[in-house]
Amino acid sequence: MSLLVVGLSHRSAPVSVLERASLNADAQVKLLQDTVAAEPATEAAVLATCNRIELYADVDKFHAGVAELSTLLAQHSGVGLEELTPYLYVHYEDRAVHHLFSVACGLDSMVVGEGQILGQIKDSLARAQDLHSAGRLLNDLFQQALRVGKRAHSETGIDRAGQSLVTFGLEQLARGGDIQEWARGKKALVIGAGSMSSLAAATLARAGVAEVVVANRTFDRAERLAQILMEGDDTDVAARAVPMESVPAELTRADVAVSCTGATGLVLTAEAVADAAQGRTAVRWDETDGEGPDRAAGPDGQRGNLPATSLGNEDGCPLDLTSVQGTAGFSVLGEAAVAGMAAADLEQHAAWVDNGVVGGAQRTAARPGTADPLDPAPDADAIAALAATVATVGRIPERRRPEPVEEPPRPQPVLFLLDLAMPRDIDAAVHRLAGVRLVDIESLAEASAGAPMAADVDQVRRIVSDEVAAFGAALRAAHITPTVVALRTMAADVVAGEIARLDGRLPGLDDKHRAEITQTVRRVVDKLLHAPTVRVKQLAAEPGGAGYADALRTLFDLDPETVAAVSRAEDSTTEKNRGSA
Repeated sequence: MSLLVVGLSHRSAPVSVLERASLNADAQVKLLQDTVAAEPATEAAVLATCNRIELYADVDKFHAGVAELSTLLAQHSGVGLEELTPYLYVHYEDRAVHHLFSVACGLDSMVVGEGQILGQIKDSLARAQDLHSAGRLLNDLFQQALRVGKRAHSETGIDRAGQSLVTFGLEQLARGGDIQEWARGKKALVIGAGSMSSLAAATLARAGVAEVVVANRTFDRAERLAQILMEGDDTDVAARAVPMESVPAELTRADVAVSCTGATGLVLTAEAVADAAQGRTAVRWDETDGEGPDRAAGPDGQRGNLPATSLGNEDGCPLDLTSVQGTAGFSVLGEAAVAGMAAADLEQHAAWVDNGVVGGAQRTAARPGTADPLDPAPDADAIAALAATVATVGRIPERRRPEPVEEPPRPQPVLFLLDLAMPRDIDAAVHRLAGVRLVDIESLAEASAGAPMAADVDQVRRIVSDEVAAFGAALRAAHITPTVVALRTMAADVVAGEIARLDGRLPGLDDKHRAEITQTVRRVVDKLLHAPTVRVKQLAAEPGGAGYADALRTLFDLDPETVAAVSRAEDSTTEKNRGSA
């Protein structure tokens, strides 16, 4: 076995890198074709989900395989190899098997135990089979991974350790509350009609939303999904399909929206979300960064710019006042601004204030939010009093800081957004909109980072270890099978040749005696070969047992082409059986 996997996931790379490296369906097809065309690889399969991109291959050289697969991933993802390399992981042979089995069981998922990954593995195998890039190794590997995943879910309580990404995302929207209670009566908009969007639509319908609107670039797929929702036995939900251009209008009616498309750009901008929520609550940006509108709805419903969040530096002040940004609402000339200041800085500051008073050009400063001027003279007196302590203390003591300015409470969300796409469908700036709650892949990763491991997870890990050992043993035993078959074929040919020679020496031998002699010779050969062939299969199944096939071929002088012909015949039979199934 020379199985190699090179990939990156939410565990090895930040969401921003995963987002840029994501592969659409066409890119995955091209990657598979280029991988099997490359010299080190004979088989290939791609597992690409919202939080992982992995390339599996059967290679004849490890180092050359790693270099080639890494380069291909970089080329087809559009992320430079030098940038991508620090986030890549590599698994080889048994470690690669262990990794895929763990993935299939949900142990490596963002939400531990989620079962959706099994469908994604199945899709990956089907794609590789359609492109004929999966041979015996990857077919056996992926099919066994599906069986191991199903076993883990049926024999353990791994489902209790985590939910699907959709369910977990909805729980985050509901802030850990009961999803059905939170969803009851809401109007939902689902953008996309793929597997993840379909799961989200079905989950929302079962949770009790009043309506599900499905938007998709291919309107027929949206209609099909809406029809399935309407015909479901376990739901009583109104569902309809709309074209993608209707999304902005539908968003103004929706209470919750889930988006998971294959778009390379944003599907919902922050401005579109702000417009959809406007009128239902006071919508503003929590922070201003020079990008996007500064929205603040006052009592009259008009929007205006947000007030400055800090004082900045006063004209002519010789000090860097960034350390006192928290004193918003207080004069930077006052006691709060100089608490804890070094003596030299204090003297410089005092001189500046004093010059402003004594020099006749008395400065006044307006207290933020008021039109009342501030006389700096009291501030100068306060500074002078504090300066008197320098001789004994050496530094201005820490004074009572002003109480922080209370932020107005955020309004309760009126629009809930769940972005399950990679790259993201919804502008991350939506996080700063009051009245809107956005949960995306990045926030899901943060929320699930500290999830406790259940005892069931340990049980699943034991299942994975056992299955990896069994798969490796079976694979190594299968590797020697063509050699054993070739040996027995050679033995049968030797028996047939000797019986033919016996017929030449004893032409009068009757059929009964000839059959008895033939059977006796065959029994002798079978008995001589039985113990060695059984034992060599056992030895070959153990780690490091690959060399026994070579030893057998050398000892019995077997033709390598005969062994290869047996292997090709077995592969052809396997492919035919798979096609007929």
